[in-house]
Amino acid sequence: MAQFFDLHPDNPQPRLLKQAVAIIAKGGVVAVPTDSSYAIACHLDDKAAADRLRQIRRVDEKHHLTLLCRDLSEVANYARVDNKQYRLLKSATPGPFTFILEATREVPRRVSHPQRKTIGLRVPDHRALQDLLAMHGAPLLATTLIEPGEAEALNEPGQIRDRFQQQLDAVIGAGPCPDQPTTVIDLVPMGTGGDAVLVRQGRGDPSLLGL
Repeated sequence: MAQFFDLHPDNPQPRLLKQAVAIIAKGGVVAVPTDSSYAIACHLDDKAAADRLRQIRRVDEKHHLTLLCRDLSEVANYARVDNKQYRLLKSATPGPFTFILEATREVPRRVSHPQRKTIGLRVPDHRALQDLLAMHGAPLLATTLIEPGEAEALNEPGQIRDRFQQQLDAVIGAGPCPDQPTTVIDLVPMGTGGDAVLVRQGRGDPSLLGL
């Protein structure tokens, strides 16, 4: 049965965040709010938790998982970023964008794309999630919370608790989230002199990136 944490979206309670972080540290898979929609997340270095995350979403190893990072300094630890790519990242973070980048050795092979060796990274603009990441002290591995067979993400924490209470260890609620996914930008071509590629139009405005 999933525990339910009802956080204030603008002033999340540290006591509840600490309890949620403890669940993640023990291998829990949790629902978290973001600036686009709710996601499910787990500890980056926990293989069993990552496998459960994929099972809940019913996606295979070729599905790009995302690292939720607190700021760009964390991004640089897990992705190869040149000066041009960094300037583009800085112009759009924090915000509702997911960036595809070449993964570094800090990213376990089992969570990067098996053929491209890439990883999705994002810096969300959401106070409760930012505080959770700060208390956790590292990025979280995540994917958008979409029910199998559905196209739209779930954005109401009560609804998530009702539908996933047997599969998740916790629902970290902070009110409803927007109902749009992130805008996905592939920055890998920039590393070889190409241009950034718009993969998916979502909540983030690609014109901020000159796209």
